Amino acid sequence: MAKHTRGKVRKMTISQWLHRYGPPILLISPSIILIGIFVYGLIGYNFYMSFLDSHTVAQQIGKKPSQFVGFENYQTLFNDPDFIRSLKNLLMLTAVFLVGTLVIGFIWAWILEKPIKGEGVFRSIFLFPMAVSFVASGVVWKWLLNSAVDENAAGLNRLFQMVGLGFLQNTWTANISTGILAIAIPAIWQLAGYVMALFLAGFRGIPAELREAARVDGATEWQVYRHVIFPQLAPIALSAVIIIGHMSLKSFDLIMSITDQRTYATKVPAIDMFNYMTDGDYSMSAAVGAILLLIVAIMVIPYLIYDAKESRR
Repeated sequence: MAKHTRGKVRKMTISQWLHRYGPPILLISPSIILIGIFVYGLIGYNFYMSFLDSHTVAQQIGKKPSQFVGFENYQTLFNDPDFIRSLKNLLMLTAVFLVGTLVIGFIWAWILEKPIKGEGVFRSIFLFPMAVSFVASGVVWKWLLNSAVDENAAGLNRLFQMVGLGFLQNTWTANISTGILAIAIPAIWQLAGYVMALFLAGFRGIPAELREAARVDGATEWQVYRHVIFPQLAPIALSAVIIIGHMSLKSFDLIMSITDQRTYATKVPAIDMFNYMTDGDYSMSAAVGAILLLIVAIMVIPYLIYDAKESRR
């Protein structure tokens, strides 16, 4: 049967092929064209721009021709201590952001796993930060993370002072060494509820029969979680890592709302890209954007491959 079917496909004429596949292709062609131009086309142009020496506005308006310089802009970036600092800041932010949202989100989901009275209220409270934009929450957290201490204290430092916990006062984002970690606090506050929703859906999606079967076999409650429930949540955890990780790698609006874009302590590659663009250095800005795209791709593409293999099973 299969051989006979394949033989028919080979003998299909052009008119028959167009009759069968033409309408679907025409239906999706506008989307394909738009994506090709405004996504992949612009990505390609960004990479092309990163290989030029277009560092001034005069070159952009044609008063001075741009030259092809290959990977020179990338070499300049990786030899720049400020950009290396931005990469380190991004790594620290991503690590703390990921761990914080996963741990807090999982704990909240674990608490709400068994239906409790007022669960809807708690769920709404935990999910509320997601409804607030990063810019709006950043304005509030800019005041909360005020670096003034002692008699000039404000925000969280003032609260610590009032409750007798003055030793917890911190310079927050103004701290050269750990300023970027302060940005992780509002980021975790905003997205921990989203991770909670993912894990809670995973908990609720595990059949009760699996738990009961494990208990009948003599498993303790901890063993039920360890050997039955937690393995079922592995795909949820992987999805959360990919989603939160790529959001952290592209962090821009929250940092811009809380600190100045040129602050050394909280500078990340997205901020560098913005700074180069405002200075008219489009080639360096494009190079930073290309590096960010590659970092995100390294994180996301393996997950897409894994997901595609799992969907075929």
